[in-house]
Amino acid sequence: MRALAPMLLALLAGACASAPPRQSTIQSWVTTGDRSQLMQAQPALAWSETRADGPAVVVDPNQTFQTMVGFGASVTDASAWLIQTRMTASQRDALLHELFGRDGEGLGFSFTRVTVGASDFSRFHYSLADQADPTLAGFSTAPMEAEVFPTIRAALAINPDLKVMASPWSAPGWMKTTNSMIKGQLKPELYGVYATYLTRYIQAARAQGVPTDYLSIQNEPDFEPENYPGMRWGPEGRARFIGQNLGPAFQAAGIQTHILDWDHNWDKPEQPLGVLADPVARPFVSGVAWHCYGGDVSAQGQVRDAHPDKDVFFTECSGGEWAPGFSDSLMWTAKTLIVGSTTQWARGVLMWNLALDESYGPHAGGCGDCRGVVTIDSRTGAVTRNQEYYAFGHASRFVRQGARRVAVTAPEGLQAVAFINPDGSRAVLVVNDAATATAFDLGEGDAAARVSLPPRSLATFTWAALISK
Repeated sequence: MRALAPMLLALLAGACASAPPRQSTIQSWVTTGDRSQLMQAQPALAWSETRADGPAVVVDPNQTFQTMVGFGASVTDASAWLIQTRMTASQRDALLHELFGRDGEGLGFSFTRVTVGASDFSRFHYSLADQADPTLAGFSTAPMEAEVFPTIRAALAINPDLKVMASPWSAPGWMKTTNSMIKGQLKPELYGVYATYLTRYIQAARAQGVPTDYLSIQNEPDFEPENYPGMRWGPEGRARFIGQNLGPAFQAAGIQTHILDWDHNWDKPEQPLGVLADPVARPFVSGVAWHCYGGDVSAQGQVRDAHPDKDVFFTECSGGEWAPGFSDSLMWTAKTLIVGSTTQWARGVLMWNLALDESYGPHAGGCGDCRGVVTIDSRTGAVTRNQEYYAFGHASRFVRQGARRVAVTAPEGLQAVAFINPDGSRAVLVVNDAATATAFDLGEGDAAARVSLPPRSLATFTWAALISK
């Protein structure tokens, strides 16, 4: 036995030596509020087997939550017009690859939204059936075929996994109590005709090479704008329309598009709860969409807790000159939309306009100082990347479609959210809103790495799945 001891020790040593090593490095990127770093790659970090006492951001990959559709922004009429008519072909191709591309430094946007008919960010007001005719003989998507559909098709060619949501701002005016796309409500006797209108849109868009993965039945149904298309629609009416008209129409046409309710602010969760309480409408509703212009992001979780089988999407928020400072906007967007909405169950997160020009347009009514994710100079086609570009890029570039959100803990003063991508890699976003640098351990399992984030900064950390020793 004594003679065997050295042999056994050698075998054990060999087994340990041949065990696969722990993934050795963490990659990270940082954006600072003072713009000194803009998604700047950092030196690789090495794992340690010991975690220091003190603040730590710790990922628990065993506790999983929603599966992500992705991040992005809306291809409004204004955005598409600028991209298609105010940029050269090479400028347009470069920008779309930068925004939707998944290779290199592309942001990898995988979720977008279009308007069914005009919004405030259109150059003129229109519907897809302007002539009063219940047979919809004059229905046409022609106003979307010159710019919006080509932009979406180009984005799909770059990222075939791109998911598209559609939202109407108003029914055609002749279907409404005001006989106008401005203000008013949908006439109940025309609910069936409007269901056909939306069904025709889904079919026509598909024929144009633009699938509609999600449809909200009305943008901001609790608001009647003064000077651009809008339509008030209470929860009782929406429930009736979904349950008795649109849902059955989609079924009859074999349409698989997911129907979303609400598409409005966090301040009235009772509205989508009212629709989901309707036993006829509820089976047709896949989820609830939210905007940022009122209330608190926790409303998303409130409704999801009541209906855990329904999806959550965050579908609109605009930056603007009411909050021009880069640092403040970067921090708010990262904390509230990237971390906040995803930790409150959002599967997809959207900014409003993908692109606007140097005069915050074009637009026909509505917001006169909204900011796009990028600004396109209408004279030269030059691109300026705004605060929201960087905040969203820290998520969209690293969190792939199909990623699962997982549990993460963060100390006071830091906000964090974590994901596991389909390939097993981790992506962790951490926000330091403090006026001073903050040091902490970044950990998973028994491994940790020491990190220091600059003041008022956002960082993304990525690493491959760890192999336990």
